[in-house]
Amino acid sequence: MPERIVAPWSKDAHYDWRKGGWLLVSALVIVLDRLTKLWVFENFYSGEIRPITSFFSLILTFNSGAAFSFLAGAGGWQRTFFVIITVVVCLGLLWLLLRGGGRQFSLALVLIIGGALGNMWDRIEMGRVIDFLLFHYQQWSYPAFNIADSAITVGAVLLILDGLRQRRRAVYEDDERHHSVR
Repeated sequence: MPERIVAPWSKDAHYDWRKGGWLLVSALVIVLDRLTKLWVFENFYSGEIRPITSFFSLILTFNSGAAFSFLAGAGGWQRTFFVIITVVVCLGLLWLLLRGGGRQFSLALVLIIGGALGNMWDRIEMGRVIDFLLFHYQQWSYPAFNIADSAITVGAVLLILDGLRQRRRAVYEDDERHHSVR
């Protein structure tokens, strides 16, 4: 039987400082995000689109809001708001990371932390986030995004999958206990 994983928010969880090594993945995400954004910023003019394939292009665009330009036209207060939210969320995710969980859970958390901090760096430095990856088809295009956004999305998907796996395991263990009582 696999090792029982204690939920990080459980009172039975404890701090595992070795989990801090996972933060190297966050650092890698931040470095890749910074390098790609700086390259695009230095080699493109704002709004310039360079087709790579028939469905993918590079573009230099800026987003002063959050996902899908949420609050982009809010007048400037959103910059501070998003920085504060990022710090609070990253501290919460760090707390969960240090409390335990499996590999998938840990990877999900550090991807989200790295992505959030990568975008926060842009907000602090420029007041807006650089986006440059653009997928499109004919007249349709998905909103431009960046490496940090990708890390956040992959992290969120991994968290959902981990939650579903944990739920399935809990139902299986509950079913086993129920049948052994009879």
